[in-house]
Amino acid sequence: MSDACCGSQEESEHQHGDEAQRLWQVRELQLAALAAVLLAVGWIVGGPVGTGLELASAVAGAATFVPGAVRSVLKGRVGVGTLMTIAAIGAVALGQYFEAAMLGVLFSIAEGLEHYAIARTRRGLRALLGLVPPTASVLRDGVEVQVKPDDLVLGDRMVLRPGERAATDGVISSGHTSLDLSAITGESVPVEAGPGATVHAGAINGGGAIEVQVVALASDSSLARVVHLVEEAQDRKGVGQRLADRIARPLVPAIMVLAVLIAGLGAVFGDPMVWLERALVVLVAASPCALAISIPLTVVAAVGAASRQGALVKGGAALEELGRIGAVALDKTGTLTRNHPRVMEVVPVQGVSRDEVLSAAAALEARSEHPLAKAILDAVPGYQAAEDVTAIPGHGLTSAAGLRLGKPGWIDPGALADDVTRLQTAGATVVLVENDTLLGAIAVRDDLRDEAPQVVKSLRDLGIEPAMLTGDNNRTATALATKAGISVVHAELLPEDKASLVDTMRNGRKVAMVGDGVNDAPALATADVGIAMGAMGTDVAIETADVALMGEDLRHLPQVLAHAKHARRVMVQNVGLSLAIITVLIPLAAFGVLGLATVVFVHELAEVLVILNAIRAAKGTPLPGGAVVAAPAVPQTISLSLTPAKADGPGCCDNC
Repeated sequence: MSDACCGSQEESEHQHGDEAQRLWQVRELQLAALAAVLLAVGWIVGGPVGTGLELASAVAGAATFVPGAVRSVLKGRVGVGTLMTIAAIGAVALGQYFEAAMLGVLFSIAEGLEHYAIARTRRGLRALLGLVPPTASVLRDGVEVQVKPDDLVLGDRMVLRPGERAATDGVISSGHTSLDLSAITGESVPVEAGPGATVHAGAINGGGAIEVQVVALASDSSLARVVHLVEEAQDRKGVGQRLADRIARPLVPAIMVLAVLIAGLGAVFGDPMVWLERALVVLVAASPCALAISIPLTVVAAVGAASRQGALVKGGAALEELGRIGAVALDKTGTLTRNHPRVMEVVPVQGVSRDEVLSAAAALEARSEHPLAKAILDAVPGYQAAEDVTAIPGHGLTSAAGLRLGKPGWIDPGALADDVTRLQTAGATVVLVENDTLLGAIAVRDDLRDEAPQVVKSLRDLGIEPAMLTGDNNRTATALATKAGISVVHAELLPEDKASLVDTMRNGRKVAMVGDGVNDAPALATADVGIAMGAMGTDVAIETADVALMGEDLRHLPQVLAHAKHARRVMVQNVGLSLAIITVLIPLAAFGVLGLATVVFVHELAEVLVILNAIRAAKGTPLPGGAVVAAPAVPQTISLSLTPAKADGPGCCDNC
């Protein structure tokens, strides 16, 4: 059994957690500095004292990896640390103290930089929790007291004064205010909020004093949940990471066998000491440490950076697939549109009033949480819910009393056919209401997002072809798609039809589906990458999708796609460089062209280059043309959405 990495995962996590370390506080770098000083002084002094200092330098440098390597061997694991330990001991045994010390110094520097880079990336994520205040004001028994966020309980009433942050998620019970969400969503304009409005952890009260009823413990708040999910995502392996593992794991014992063969055959045909030294050099030259860390470090950096750009990427596999995307299927309602539909017109048949049409529709929609249902309910001052309402997927709703609401075609528009056509051409979704006979038509429109045309253009600039998939009618879908600049439109689809179309869209390409994570579940599952839009408000969307766009700004979509393509290029570069170094160094070391000191320097330099290149994946990636989504106002924060995704309830006609 072998461990490709330089130390065990358990040891690494134990010794190098997410503490706020500075570069000079990293243990490996401290020992590397000590070893370097001892080596320099020993080289200057020379003689027996200099030799002793070089030997002390070798011991100081080896202290960073030898103990872990010994523990791994005792557990039956052989890794890169084992190779370095053998090489260091062999160099000392051969009297090459300077070379042994160089190995320890450079290997310790590479190890320290690796751990620092990983810890730094994770600290950026943990900084999210800094948005939560150290104390919260709570009303208990009519008295206002200060408590720690962890001491809050469900039902507590927090008092938020102007300028204060919410310690956890809650619902406003009294007062009106404007919420500053700049540290959460990056939005510069405050959001007006009153009783019943949701307040997420980290939101700043920008107006009057309000009382907020606690609906989630601090440990289960939206911020804490997302931090936990991203940390889990960073540990998930992608195809490239598994490939690096598959190469590195068998490579370690193979290198040891090669070194033994070189030493053995060399002893038969030449000077045993010369070939033993070359065998030790080969151990170092072929060490796959750079290969082993190339993908994991890139994934950790890229996933953390994506979260700060408003996207939760569920690990290396999703990141790599995202970097290969060639086509994107976009849901209409809530993705391309604002997800705030409104009733724009009601057309009753002769002899029926506008209020009668709306009341009948509201009776059916009373128990539905579909966005179009909410639009109808908001337009009706009072209604009585119908009994025994049944949803017909892809068509509409019906009650036991014979009341029906649904899309044209499922219900005959009759005399309203021309009005239906007119409204659909204007980009509205039309539903018909009947009670034995047709009562009227209701036009609901969810306006196109302002940024949608820019997003479509950005996708094309990335070489990604967008398409619209919707259950709405063809006229409405085409009208909206034309405004957005989308030429490929698939309308009047049932949920299973969307899944089938995702398959046909592939044509040798990787396809992503962007939806709400609930109603579009079949298509999200069928696509190579499922992307949930506006996922902050629902656990379902975050858990089921491969990628979740946390905010309501659609520009995060091309941003995360561009970022994933960049991260994948970094992965390929790192793997290529790691394999190239090993391929070049092994023969040069085996035939004595390069000595131990030179090989150690080149090998560890390559590892440092891989680490530095992987860190590039943590940088924001501008869209083609230089556009970039605005970053949050507070450094190292994540973009979150305060608008729930569409609920998993029966819709008026599942038009989205």
